[in-house]
Formats: sequence, structure tokens, C-alpha cells
Amino acid sequence: MEVLVPKEVIENKILLVRGQKVMLDEDLAELYGVEIRVLNQAVKRNLKRFPADFMFQLTQEEHTEFISLRSQIVILKRGRGQHRKYFPYAFTEQGVAMLSSVLNSERAIEVNIQIIRAFVKLREMLASHKDLARKLEELEMKYNNQFKIVFDAIRQLMTPPEPKKQKIGFQGKNEGVN
Repeated sequence: MEVLVPKEVIENKILLVRGQKVMLDEDLAELYGVEIRVLNQAVKRNLKRFPADFMFQLTQEEHTEFISLRSQIVILKRGRGQHRKYFPYAFTEQGVAMLSSVLNSERAIEVNIQIIRAFVKLREMLASHKDLARKLEELEMKYNNQFKIVFDAIRQLMTPPEPKKQKIGFQGKNEGVN
């Protein structure tokens, strides 16, 4: 089977929103090779297939956090249909699986299989991380303070780094990046 989309591209489009791993409608539309409105129309025609645990619409705060539609530099295009009126929809793994039944193209089916595999891989990685943390706690209880420094170092390595926020715009000689 030919890989239509590299798995890294799919994995980078999986976001954590409201404590759930989701993909946004615009990313899915891009992967499926359809317009966002076509994807959303197919979903709206089949709303019974998409309960709240399969799909939800982002709030303004979530939208601002995850998507920057407008840049301070870019001038917006004029005319109808150039920009979205509504906040994006987020699809959970089950919602993405359901999309294959409403988008009936060969590409949608093949890309959907790749997306589901990426969700499964992510779930397996998270499960193994939890198992490792549990085993570390068991070892720490067993060996008490003898290896406290080692356990602290391992825990520090397991903690994902916090993303650094950089200042945007011109910075003078004395100003550095946060």
C-alpha cells in the first residue's frame, strides 16, 4: 500500500484539546484532499454519526490558542468565501474513523487508515510511558533513599520540556529571547 501522507505529518496534526487527542477539520480536509466546506457539509448531512464524543466545535479561546488565522503582516483577501465564519471542528479518534463512512473517496479511505494508525501508535506510546512511571514508583518504594538521586534524574528526563515562547518583532541589543 502506497503511503499518501508521511506519518510524521499526521502525527504533527494531532492536538490535545479538552484532554482529548483530536484533529481539526481544516487539517483533515487538507489530508483528504477536499475543501473544508465539503468535509463539514458531509458531516452536517450525517450529524447522527457524530455525537459530542466524536466531534466538537472549538471555542474562541481554543481557536486563538491553536490557530492563528490572521497575521499582523498579511492583508486579508477581499471577497466571499475567502475566510471562515465559524470556529473549526475537532474530531476525536472515533470521529476520524466515522469520517471514512461519510467521505467516500479512495484517498479519504486510505488517508483515514493512516490517521487511525497514528492515533493507535500515540495511544501505545502514552500507555508505555504510564507503565514506565508506575514501575519507577515501585522501584523507588523498594529501594527507598538509596537511589533517590537516580530516580529524580529519571523523572526529570521523563518530563516533557515546556515550550519556550519567543518575543515577536524587533528586539534591541539588550533584549534576549525568553
